[in-house]
Amino acid sequence: MGKMPFYIVDVFAEEKYAGNQLAVFRSGNGLGDNEMQRIAREMNFSETTFILSETRRDGGFDVRIFTPGEEVPFAGHPTLGTAHIIRTEVLSRKNANGIKLNLKAGQIPVTFDDNAQRGTICWMRQIEPVFGKTVNAKIISSLLNLHSDDIDNRFPIEEVSTGLPHILVPLRGLDALKRARVNKDNYFEFIKNRWAKPVLIFCAEPHNPQNNISVRMFADCFGIPEDPATGSGNGCLAGYLVRHRFWGKDEIDVRAEQGYEIGRPSLLFLKAKQENGKISISVGGRAITVAKGDCV
Repeated sequence: MGKMPFYIVDVFAEEKYAGNQLAVFRSGNGLGDNEMQRIAREMNFSETTFILSETRRDGGFDVRIFTPGEEVPFAGHPTLGTAHIIRTEVLSRKNANGIKLNLKAGQIPVTFDDNAQRGTICWMRQIEPVFGKTVNAKIISSLLNLHSDDIDNRFPIEEVSTGLPHILVPLRGLDALKRARVNKDNYFEFIKNRWAKPVLIFCAEPHNPQNNISVRMFADCFGIPEDPATGSGNGCLAGYLVRHRFWGKDEIDVRAEQGYEIGRPSLLFLKAKQENGKISISVGGRAITVAKGDCV
């Protein structure tokens, strides 16, 4: 295989050693599927990405994304973190205004806001959301070891996808969010024949009063008991919040927290707007390179 440069990036992080960890490997075009999967399992982060080519193809860079358990067509923090590495290490110029990633889910554009008060914010435009089935509150509350009245029944429990389907569960408050624990036996039975498998729970009560919404995400299906920051899931959430007029508006610009319960506090910026029957979604956050080396 030879030496292969790689980087460790903290994504959706306000400082080093927070947010969601990502391993990004360059020169991945010489690797087979099995080798990529074994490397991702060795890294054991929520996701590991492989940049297949360091030149643009169809206007973007070919990238594949693996969890410890399997390859996924799209994920948010790997998209932003990989774009950050392409900008700073592959192109070696921070003035690149935008980068496109060719993922299995499609081409995702990433732009960079260098005028942010505390450093660059990376923004990705996600594909238009698709809404699936709704789920019974009693089933979900049992699966999460919660009471039925912990569920906010003003809004549906619903499958949503912007490239990777999630089950979105509205909760009444932060106490319920903190108490949630996945019953794994029930979980794997529940997802057997289901389109959406990861479960994202949320409430409008933040840990930090500067923020707007609190989130947790569980994906044992991908070998991720709990994710510190989920760009794909929060993109689904942004679309959901607009569709169901969570704050009574057809447009949002909010700050979402995640990862507090597992010691990896994360901050995601969510923008969404419904216009002429279509929902546009952008998810943003900061990316910090914390280490680099060679895989030998």
